[in-house]
Amino acid sequence: MSGDHSHNDSQIDSGSRVNDSHKHKDKYKDKEHKHKDHKKDREREKSKYGNSDHKEFSEKKHREKERIKHEDVKGCVLFFFRTEFKPKKIKLENDRVDKKGKKRKQDEDIKPKKTQKNKKGEVADGKKKAKKEPEEKWKWWEEERATDGSKWRFLEHKGPVMAAPYEPLPSKVRFFYDGKQMKLAPQAEEVATFFAKMLDHEYTTKDAFRKNFFKDWRKEMTSEEKSKITDLKKCNFNEMGEYFKAQSEARKAMTKDDKLKIKVENERLLQEYGFCIMDNHKERIANFRIEPPGLFRGRGDHPKMGMLKRRIRPEDIIINCSKDSKHPKPPPGTKWKELRHDNKVTWLVSWTESIQGSIKYIMLNPSSRIKGEKDWQKYETARNLKKCVDRLRNQYREDWKSKEMRIRQRAVALYFIDKLALRAGNEKEEGESADTVGCCSLRVEHINLYPEKDGQEFVVEFDFLGKDSIRYYNKVPVEKRVRTFFYTSILNKHLQELMDGLTAKVFRTYNASITLQQQLKELTSPDENLPAKILSYNRANRAVAILCNHQRAPPKTFEKSMQNLQTKIDAKKDQLSDAKRDVKSAKADLKVRRDEKSKKAVETKKKAVERLEEQLMKLEVQATDREENKQIALGTSKLNYLDPRISVAWCKKWGIPIEKIYNKTQREKFAWAIDMAEDDYEF
Repeated sequence: MSGDHSHNDSQIDSGSRVNDSHKHKDKYKDKEHKHKDHKKDREREKSKYGNSDHKEFSEKKHREKERIKHEDVKGCVLFFFRTEFKPKKIKLENDRVDKKGKKRKQDEDIKPKKTQKNKKGEVADGKKKAKKEPEEKWKWWEEERATDGSKWRFLEHKGPVMAAPYEPLPSKVRFFYDGKQMKLAPQAEEVATFFAKMLDHEYTTKDAFRKNFFKDWRKEMTSEEKSKITDLKKCNFNEMGEYFKAQSEARKAMTKDDKLKIKVENERLLQEYGFCIMDNHKERIANFRIEPPGLFRGRGDHPKMGMLKRRIRPEDIIINCSKDSKHPKPPPGTKWKELRHDNKVTWLVSWTESIQGSIKYIMLNPSSRIKGEKDWQKYETARNLKKCVDRLRNQYREDWKSKEMRIRQRAVALYFIDKLALRAGNEKEEGESADTVGCCSLRVEHINLYPEKDGQEFVVEFDFLGKDSIRYYNKVPVEKRVRTFFYTSILNKHLQELMDGLTAKVFRTYNASITLQQQLKELTSPDENLPAKILSYNRANRAVAILCNHQRAPPKTFEKSMQNLQTKIDAKKDQLSDAKRDVKSAKADLKVRRDEKSKKAVETKKKAVERLEEQLMKLEVQATDREENKQIALGTSKLNYLDPRISVAWCKKWGIPIEKIYNKTQREKFAWAIDMAEDDYEF
């Protein structure tokens, strides 16, 4: 979402700038790209097509190359051949093969085949499938990276979609103050609707939320409204609340035609605003809509909950694009705050939000080159830490003996960041955000020290609210020297001196990825079938999520879904019992009759038992997996802390379809890793 990037320009791009010096060359580049060798490409094409097909393909490829050469399209040849000439696509669209193996030209009259529909009723023909999973991909990871710090050379987009203007309530929907009907001015009415929409939410019962809302609401009132409305308790928003509930129900009850109209309009907006042109490639934008005004909620007991998130106007927005591009036009009668042409940053649109004063951004989709490069660099930095982590661990243990308190504190903080994958934590102004802390901002009340507890010596007990107000509770036995020290607030500067690009987060990424790799080796058995291997993968992922304290509240439907699953398991067990009785009966018949028909019946019944046993095992594995994931969030670590090449290599090694691990969106995000990693990849 556009609203999730609360950093300034330098913070956003610091990770990529720090790592620009590495360039991913020498040993790494040779190792990661050896499968991209042109000679091997030709051999793969030849093996896929056979000799005659390969010859035809090579001739066609040569003709295209000559055509492009004459057109003098600079810098595009390598990309064109990598994307346009994929054997799978040529076989599908350019050639037709009859039953005898002879090719037929595409322009010959071919009788249309009957279209098959999948479970959703969608036509499962080749062309439609190609639209859903396009074969043509920009393999940016095979190209040279810029060395001047620039993120792009050309950038063109349409700008953001502004929030819809406020539509006043119908006259029949009334607001009451102190039992009397009162007509509100449009500005005050709009803010009142934000509160009315949340009447059924627990937020509106919290004192901080109500206090902050009322204070900001009064700022939007006319002087007459201010003089009358002095107590939130006397305000009656019920008719407004009922009106919005009715609207919600009406949306749920919309006809297919109405839903289709909305879908078509959303698709139109997506095609117009949801893509940009970056360096001659079409790239998806993550969120091109400006967030509408509303009431701030925050995480946990945020002190600013209930405050008004003001409407973002074109005059608040900075546009970033190329000088030589077609610049986005603001809505009629308005203008942008600024038109900028900064190719050292990755954002397209920015503005300052009204609650915390932080800068928000519209950026590219996770599947884009810019986001993919940043991920790649992040995991490469974590891999570099692997080379020197033993040296760093020895050093911070030596620093525990230092005569300087500052050095001892720094060493202890680094020990816990490494051992427990704690976030470093930042100092914050009181009252600006929820009382969340990290390793370097822990206070005395967050820690208990025990010389002995639960049969273990020198135990540190942690109990604090971490990121997103998620509680971290852990009891950890530590080395004797560790338990007596507290922590410092400045760490990353020291880490930069230890290794180029090293931050506290790199330790978290390194420990998460190395844990996944180790767990996969320990848990995966060659004798397991597919569902059991998937369970092993999820357990390895779960070990990382526990290490990183990625918790979630149990889903509201958890108990019901588990009951439904157990019902299916019980039914499958009954079917299996019946099938086993059928096998016994068939065997008895075979002893009497001893004919071929009876023998086939026994085999058929046995196969039915095997099939039902496999189905039962899948359901039981699913139940186990679901129960173990009840309060653990696997997605955060999978998408942000685990080198995807570890998962890809594991899939390739054990013959697991990558779709079982990553969904379509995730496969697009990690396209670079899927293409790059072989089954012997080591983090």
